[in-house]
Amino acid sequence: MSASTDYKFQGWAGYGPESVEGNLKFIEYEPKQFAEDDVDLKILYCGICASDISTLSEGWGELKDMWPQVVGHEIVGEVVRVGSSTKNGIKMGDIVGVGAQCDSCLKCHYCNKDMENYCSTGMVGTYNGKFYRSSEGSKSYGGYANYWRGPSHFAIPIPAGLDPAEAAPLLCGGGTVYSPLVQFGAGKEAKNVGIIGLGGLGHFGVTLATALGADVTVISHSARKQKDAEELGAKHFLITGDDEAKAFKGHERSLDLIICTSNAPDMNMTAYLSLLRPGGNFILVGVPETGKLSDISPMALIFGNVHVGGSLIASPQTLKDMLALVAEKKVKSWIQRWSMNKINEAVPSMIAGNARYRYVLVNEENGGKL
Repeated sequence: MSASTDYKFQGWAGYGPESVEGNLKFIEYEPKQFAEDDVDLKILYCGICASDISTLSEGWGELKDMWPQVVGHEIVGEVVRVGSSTKNGIKMGDIVGVGAQCDSCLKCHYCNKDMENYCSTGMVGTYNGKFYRSSEGSKSYGGYANYWRGPSHFAIPIPAGLDPAEAAPLLCGGGTVYSPLVQFGAGKEAKNVGIIGLGGLGHFGVTLATALGADVTVISHSARKQKDAEELGAKHFLITGDDEAKAFKGHERSLDLIICTSNAPDMNMTAYLSLLRPGGNFILVGVPETGKLSDISPMALIFGNVHVGGSLIASPQTLKDMLALVAEKKVKSWIQRWSMNKINEAVPSMIAGNARYRYVLVNEENGGKL
């Protein structure tokens, strides 16, 4: 039990790659030492993110000495402890959220430009990381748990009127697509936006790009999700089939920005780049576990004057801006709620592709609502 509290930090932990098969174990663990800019949250909701699964399965690399691993970085909870120098105006009883980052140096050029996600020292993940500003070397634990502790700088107040369960997956999934949408001018310079893949990230891409005023095209392998895309706000739907080059004939230079949420390693990049107008951007947010992207023709880049890039998670300020937009425009997350006690059913179901489009774990014992 953590010193100075009357509650225990307990969560669902993986002890190896087989944990994703429904083998998470409920354990007690010691969080970082409480610092004066920290908060403790009583967790109400936590989204299940594909990153959680890629971490637990070691799809992104071996964890070695980082087991056991309590993942989850789409956390919403009630503030139950504050330090003397808590940030963001947070006070006891507030409902706040934590995304995929829980620490940075807060001193470098990028941290001072509201770009903590690109900290020169390196961002600390909400799980599978180690703190270095306070409690140096202490392991970070995520939200498949009953409590969370960490720096208040990365705890974002949830706007009044926004369903906290719907807010949870926005804190990573939503922010991950919102960040490049805003950076590359969706709804402004980029009037026509393409979203590749209609999944956990892609469905946020559609709703958020639409809320920003863009005309959205969903690019998908089949017509299976076309109705969903239209309900989410997409105006157009492109079916790739097995031959993107053939499928995209007649649609060349129709988009200003493409956000790729797919993690497929064998995309026909030349065909996708043909969809962009000169000056257009193809931005990756999905990460193939192979760590590779299919070949890109230099001629396609040069003659098309198009650009390929990537985008990480959202910064704290970007998350605040996104949540304000969601509250203002009444953007709805498509979620399915699971009792956290059924996590060993929820994770395999997520892997099987059953989510439409985000799973959210509900901590009923802490007051979360199924």
